Amino acid sequence: MEHDTQTAISRLKNGVAPGNADIVGDITVGLDFLTEFWEKNYLYEYIPQGGNRIQFLMGRPGSGKTHMIEYFLSRVDNYKTASLSARKTWIHDFKEIFFEVLRQCDLGECLRRCAQTIIRELGFSPDEFDGCFIDYLASKGLNDPVTKREIRLQLNKMFMQNPLMDSNFAYACALLTGGHLGHPLLEEPAREALLGWMLGQKEVKLPTLRNLGLSPVRITKNNARHMLRSLIEVIKIAGYNGLIIAIDDLDMLISRDSLEEIRYTRLKREDAYESIRELIDEIDTLRNVFFLFAFNRRLIDDDINGIKSYQALWFRIQNEIHSDRLNRFSNLIDLDRLPVYDIQSVMDISARVAQLLNNTGERPAQPIGEGAARELLSKSGFSELALPRRIVLATMGQWEVS
Repeated sequence: MEHDTQTAISRLKNGVAPGNADIVGDITVGLDFLTEFWEKNYLYEYIPQGGNRIQFLMGRPGSGKTHMIEYFLSRVDNYKTASLSARKTWIHDFKEIFFEVLRQCDLGECLRRCAQTIIRELGFSPDEFDGCFIDYLASKGLNDPVTKREIRLQLNKMFMQNPLMDSNFAYACALLTGGHLGHPLLEEPAREALLGWMLGQKEVKLPTLRNLGLSPVRITKNNARHMLRSLIEVIKIAGYNGLIIAIDDLDMLISRDSLEEIRYTRLKREDAYESIRELIDEIDTLRNVFFLFAFNRRLIDDDINGIKSYQALWFRIQNEIHSDRLNRFSNLIDLDRLPVYDIQSVMDISARVAQLLNNTGERPAQPIGEGAARELLSKSGFSELALPRRIVLATMGQWEVS
């Protein structure tokens, strides 16, 4: 735990979210204004009942976009979550998003849950045995053709008869779930080939798919959204409420830093805008999913390369009605305008950060007082850095308030 705390402090000093759910929760003040709203209006009933949502967040450096994502994902219950960054994952090609989401969702765990559902449908309990279900049936003298046929029927009903699932993806899931059950028997090379195909591994040859009973088709940007819909269906069958996908650092689309691991050309940037536009237009084909995109406000302010340069996307996410009050139902929310920061909340954030620092044995940190908090608030609208970041720096002694 001490190592986690030191890592979190190091990240905070460098202007990065802590990366630890417990620490994020300990130092968070005011963000419930949004997270509780999303939970109440989307996560509790709307998403589980088949709804969908695309939410955009923007703000200045240090406004807490990544912190917000970490805090939000740490609070959700009975959802599969995936957190991506445009710094690490290509956003212009939706298949790359799908592959990364699939990696983070632990498909194997979902399919084990599906196998347990079939076991219960057959009148058994997964708690009754350890190991392979078909071996357990054999020990009970129930490993007969009728029972095996019933397993195949259950697999077919669960996956192949689901109209929202891609036939290839459904068949692959049926084979993999059968592998957990022990019937139909799935050899290890075949299991690796199926998982490799789902993850876009080029080593998996198309004739191999044909031999397994799948159509020889690879996952591309043209069918990746359909594959994502299929994955969400598996997540629902496994007993989860749905899937939350957070994509951070979208402002990387206009970055010119040659040191970045990923650099977007103009064509790739426009492909990314078009991919998001298509996702918005086709969101009603997806159920039980919450998308959260976050970016530095320069992605909006840059008229030449930013979102405004791609009007087909800008027209779909801009807030048509402007008001002094923040509308939490808006597609695009500006974290710089959150009405949650006052003198007391600034002091509370500083006190929590100071407590975190003092727990590590570093030089004592002193929470900022009322006067300093008032000064930070009065200048919060004129600084290049957002208020939350300035509070952290002031508490660490790395920022002169006055």
